[in-house]
Amino acid sequence: MSERTTGPGALENTDRAILRELARDGRCSFTELAERVGLSVSAVHQRVRRLEQRGALQGYTAKVDGEQIGLPLTAFISLTPIDPAAPDDYPQRLQHLPEIESCYSVAGDESYILQVRVASPLGLEELLRQIREAAKVSTRTTVVLSTPFENRPPAI
Repeated sequence: MSERTTGPGALENTDRAILRELARDGRCSFTELAERVGLSVSAVHQRVRRLEQRGALQGYTAKVDGEQIGLPLTAFISLTPIDPAAPDDYPQRLQHLPEIESCYSVAGDESYILQVRVASPLGLEELLRQIREAAKVSTRTTVVLSTPFENRPPAI
């Protein structure tokens, strides 16, 4: 029986296991990873390199505590075009703002939702001003009170 799953861009079960383990612990060594998925170290190294090349594995990141680095306030900002006929180039207009961690194109009344981190309510107010000025949009802001969990690994 084939190890491939069905569908476009389908991954082999072993590749899925590798991705699942790396999503849980991106710092594990090739030796640890090989033990967890039942392959040799060289086979795991080869598969990881192939997963990186095809874009299934897009990188390794560190999780940083916003409180510890002086950015305790997280908010989601929904963008709605003031002029519906305006070009949809908001990500390009806003990419210079480092406070924006994520930009999601969404369906619904809003065009985009931004996840931002700032130092204070005053910092959020200034960022909102900059966003409105740069993108010519109206905004709706939701401030995060607490984060029970985030960045959970996908169900691979």
